[in-house]
Amino acid sequence: MATPDTIPALLEQAATRHGDRPAFVDGDTILTYAGLAEEVVRAARGLRSLGVQPGDRVAVWAPNRTEFALALLGAQSLGAALVPLNTRYRGHEARVVLERSGASVLVVADGFLDTHYTRMLRESAPDGADDSLPVSGPVSGPDSGPVAGLPRLHTVVDLGDGAEEGTLPWAELLARGEQVPVSEVAELAAAVTPDTVCDILFTSGTTGVPKGVMSSHRQTLGVAAVWAGGAGLTDQDRYAVINPFFHSFGYKAGIIAAMTAGTAIHPVPVYSPESLMELIQRERITVLPGAPTLFLTLINHPRLAEFDLSSLRFAIAGAATVPETLFEQMLDVLGFDQVAQAYGLTECVVATQSRPGEDPRHVAETTGPGVPGIEVRVVDEHGQDVAVGADGEVLLRGDNVMLGYFEDPEATAEAIDPDGWLHTGDVGRLDEHGCLKITDRIKDMFTVGGFNVYPAEVENVLSAHPDVVEAAVVGVPDERMGTVGRAYLILREGAVADAAGLTAYCRERLANFKVPRDFVAISELPRNASGKVLKKDLRSS
Repeated sequence: MATPDTIPALLEQAATRHGDRPAFVDGDTILTYAGLAEEVVRAARGLRSLGVQPGDRVAVWAPNRTEFALALLGAQSLGAALVPLNTRYRGHEARVVLERSGASVLVVADGFLDTHYTRMLRESAPDGADDSLPVSGPVSGPDSGPVAGLPRLHTVVDLGDGAEEGTLPWAELLARGEQVPVSEVAELAAAVTPDTVCDILFTSGTTGVPKGVMSSHRQTLGVAAVWAGGAGLTDQDRYAVINPFFHSFGYKAGIIAAMTAGTAIHPVPVYSPESLMELIQRERITVLPGAPTLFLTLINHPRLAEFDLSSLRFAIAGAATVPETLFEQMLDVLGFDQVAQAYGLTECVVATQSRPGEDPRHVAETTGPGVPGIEVRVVDEHGQDVAVGADGEVLLRGDNVMLGYFEDPEATAEAIDPDGWLHTGDVGRLDEHGCLKITDRIKDMFTVGGFNVYPAEVENVLSAHPDVVEAAVVGVPDERMGTVGRAYLILREGAVADAAGLTAYCRERLANFKVPRDFVAISELPRNASGKVLKKDLRSS
């Protein structure tokens, strides 16, 4: 059987090869691969009943759960592109992504952890906008859909009961879909090509303005196949997906990677160490990727010895700074058979990965060599390759590097040079084995508990505060989270750094992981001769 190069082809192959095996085990609900294919058709028919067509964008703002996968796979089966939204986003952040992507349908999980996504989105509407609007209707002006100020968004679907006024319950979406012939969605699925845009994942970037990273079906499946191969996934594995489905790790290296091998997916919507250990013991989980923080929490948990974690086989952690003994402890304390580290970014999700059988100390020091199909270079400021062991900017080239940024050719040209090399903005070095170690961020981005934080976005928010003249945000080490944000502020005359007030101000406008841990008032920011803020000096202060 040929290797599938579109999501619909992957679904068909998985249903044929692994039909009666579990695809999703979500609490007490088990959905087989044959059942998954059927449910995706139902979801596709529902979305088609709303008028979704090839080239449209369907956004999903929900935690890890089976319906998230059904919505994304249903949209992609119609030739539409997935636009996932971070569940920690506030209304303003989500609005920017929806506006820039031009999403026509938004699928939400209103009420998850008492978070009302639709309400937050409406409350972020521009002053004077009317959001007393119907579920769907003709688009004729800025206030003609369910959310004021988003004219291209014509329907909000709630995975729950649609308690929020103006939303369509998931069950009703599926019921509407029964009026759409199966043959109609089958024809659209057959028309999807390897080069059809599969997803647009928005990343804040160094300017603080979100950029949509586009990938084709071929590329998304390529990333999944590379990751599944490196992990040795099989149809006997049981994969606890803690990494969020809205993130490339949980989506491409999670859902899609598992589907390539017929692996059972166990969605984890909320992380709790004890609940996770109970899940591992009960379901005999074999595959458990995550941020280094997750494994440190388990290793040091006082009740660790009470749980049987002997089923664990494979773990991989991202390219965050980790204690040098972490991977040894993952083998010795948690009992994994194999551990690995990897490096990637939204523009190239899996770029390097540790080799099987690697010494755990070496795994902690490097992220491995380039994966199949990806070339890695480290260059100086003139674009010349540096010596082994020397620092430089990391460049990547290969089939799975993004198509480009959505409707932003200038940013695409800045990121990918004429020879096809993606300039990552990350500083790293290659060792004598060709393994990459990330040593710094040219773009100053830092990672908090596995989530990327771009200082410019946080600085933009802080600079709008009435007491703040200027802000500079850097990442500083934190024992539990790896890194957290620290904001250095120049305040207006007479103002004081009210940490509680500044924290509350940021939390209204930013996801929690982006909110600085502390605020430091200073008289002036360190700058170079051209006036650029020297963040290296701030990090070392």
